[in-house]
Amino acid sequence: MQEWAKGFYKSQRWKDTRNAYFRSVGGLCERCMERGLMVPAEIVHHKVHLTPENINDPSVSLAWENLEALCRECHAEEHTGHPKRFKVDENGRIIPRW
Repeated sequence: MQEWAKGFYKSQRWKDTRNAYFRSVGGLCERCMERGLMVPAEIVHHKVHLTPENINDPSVSLAWENLEALCRECHAEEHTGHPKRFKVDENGRIIPRW
């Protein structure tokens, strides 16, 4: 997390919004659900990325329309632009992503 965003992400307003949104989607990754997969979400992502200029604007930083619950894989894809082709299961085996 960027230094300028630490105060926001530690704020009670963000924690309450994040937790309520997460519960509203059943704790599942919204992108995986679109593909018919039931994968637990771990991150509530801002569709319009936060910047120093918009972080204090609640219509961007706290609006549910700008949020999306994602698993780590989908969140990494969002920020890198490409999916990982493989992942590692709980037993350490490499398996295809999809």
